Amino acid sequence: MMRKILLALAVGATSFTGTAIMPTAVATAADPSAQDWSVGPVIRGRNYSVGMAPDLRPGRNGPSFDFPYPSRAAGHVHAVTMPVGSLAGAKRITLTYRIDAAPGVRFYGQENGGPGWLSLFIQQRGDNWTAKGRYQTYRWYSPDERIETLRPGLHTVSIALDEEWNAVVAWKRSANPAAFEAALANAGSVGFVFGSTSGLGHGVYATGPAKFTIVDFRID
Repeated sequence: MMRKILLALAVGATSFTGTAIMPTAVATAADPSAQDWSVGPVIRGRNYSVGMAPDLRPGRNGPSFDFPYPSRAAGHVHAVTMPVGSLAGAKRITLTYRIDAAPGVRFYGQENGGPGWLSLFIQQRGDNWTAKGRYQTYRWYSPDERIETLRPGLHTVSIALDEEWNAVVAWKRSANPAAFEAALANAGSVGFVFGSTSGLGHGVYATGPAKFTIVDFRID
């Protein structure tokens, strides 16, 4: 259920249900809605989440979407994000989500057919999506042991920002802490992505009807 909040905060403990909050963000209207989340990514005019609406549906239990099914041909979802201001000084990102699906429904990577995964995601402002040169450290994903295998039920993933996050190309946070801190200080978007062993944000589909609901998302 949505809480009425104002997105004008200093860095500190911040939480809410159903939408994301922006530490050190410019003030925006109260009552953020499902439309604050974007389904993508959109790169040079192309939305890589094939067969998906660009926004989430509002609902009493939180914003939601349906996974494309029953095969890759029906589409695939890659990333669900929203804009943020600087995350400098933030300590943790937590997502609570629910997947509703019939017994036997499975989730697979659209590129390789491996088990479908979920990863938290931080993207530095100005990323050009090439993952080349300085852009090799503009996107960061969950530590290896915190990647979630998609399955029905209620789940929470909570990751401290001093854990071993993965950059888009090779780097671990501990191997290049300055780049990770720069990404936090200059964050442009945050959220979560879907993929498999071929790439954490390369998309998944379901084998049957399945609904994903954001129960709670917070930055502390």
